[in-house]
Amino acid sequence: VQLQASGGGLVQAGGSLRLSCAASGRTFSWYVMGWFRQAPGKEREFVAGMTRSGSVSDYADSVKGRATIYRDTAKATMYLQMNTLAPEDTAVYYCALSQWARSIPDSPRGYDYWGQGTQVTVSS
Repeated sequence: VQLQASGGGLVQAGGSLRLSCAASGRTFSWYVMGWFRQAPGKEREFVAGMTRSGSVSDYADSVKGRATIYRDTAKATMYLQMNTLAPEDTAVYYCALSQWARSIPDSPRGYDYWGQGTQVTVSS
């Protein structure tokens, strides 16, 4: 499985970004997938995830109400729409896929494949 994350950039506080994660090598809709982020000096943290069916999603409290995870199965691409961005959202964002999970892990250990990361920088 290969995951390619993109869509990061520099945005002002209050702005929006849509991150993309293109998947190849496996049938996209068979797996739990998620987004994580890692700020300098901090551990990688869960942002959002969705189940195999795509019908259930979960969000970290820090982004709840500001983030939406969704996918386009035909394009084998998962998205993370982030609104009302704040400087504390600044981080490298990673997409991830879990081969075996049936629910949405909120730990990086629950995922087997990772994208290369895309930098999101929010200026105040």
